[in-house]
Amino acid sequence: MNNLTWLMRASQWARRPPSKKMVILVFSIIAAGLVMLGLEKLDLWPDWATIERNRGPKLPK
Repeated sequence: MNNLTWLMRASQWARRPPSKKMVILVFSIIAAGLVMLGLEKLDLWPDWATIERNRGPKLPK
């Protein structure tokens, strides 16, 4: 995308800003993601919710 597209989008947001409900929804989704990331980094995330990453056979070095 180029800068003109972003400027057009910014001008639309300036004319019609998102509603308070939409802002709260977006920030709550971001907060939930950060909480999950924190739980995983602190090793408190349950094993059943972890995806095993089998990407095929490992080649010897």
